[in-house]
Amino acid sequence: MTDYVLSDETRAKYKRISTASIATQLYKRGLRNQFIQGVQPVAAKSANMVGQAFTLRYIPAREDRNPIEVFRNADHPQRVAVETCPAGHVLVMDARGDSSAATAGSILVTRMAVRGCAGLVTDGGLRDFEGIGALDMPAYAARPSAPTNLTKHEALDINVPIACGEVAVFPGDVLVGDRDGVMVIPAHLSDEIAEVCAGMEDFEAFVLEEVENGAPIIGLYPCTKDENQKKFEAWCEKTGL
Repeated sequence: MTDYVLSDETRAKYKRISTASIATQLYKRGLRNQFIQGVQPVAAKSANMVGQAFTLRYIPAREDRNPIEVFRNADHPQRVAVETCPAGHVLVMDARGDSSAATAGSILVTRMAVRGCAGLVTDGGLRDFEGIGALDMPAYAARPSAPTNLTKHEALDINVPIACGEVAVFPGDVLVGDRDGVMVIPAHLSDEIAEVCAGMEDFEAFVLEEVENGAPIIGLYPCTKDENQKKFEAWCEKTGL
């Protein structure tokens, strides 16, 4: 748990920062395993997914505990998670990397979108990829999967530390998703990483422009020549950054 609250300013920075840039900055701070493995965007979106983690943990289903009738229970954890994930947060599901059954479908995910949630990430499957992909709210999953979650998963714990795609996710961590995938940023590093990465994105835009114009990489990326640093500073003034 964390008392950290993602500010509008930091959220706005992450909206234009790539997961690659975040991965580099986390690596510089000793964090090597923050990219959620094995998930893909259900559909590409024009803006990054950004939000704090609200978690749901599944365990393997046992037949005597998971008949279809459990969905009639008002306190079923999957349904409760969908109804209580705060606006602006990302629901992160731990399905143990088992995508042979769905962890949610388009009706539940649409409900989250209507409630103002920032996104959904699961290392399991999702039903109704087409319907979920049509929503404005981003979603990431291992793959499409038609069987109900009850065939393989029992939703058990809400907003506890979980694993998702081989990454530890704590409630309140910041998730950023782009077309490559999803990074998990420890809450206490979130503001710092956003600030550093914003400058890194500007520099990489400059580098890409230089490379497209024929510049060699050595001395440019990383910047080890004073002349390139001066070029970057001039480029920033020209572009108004």
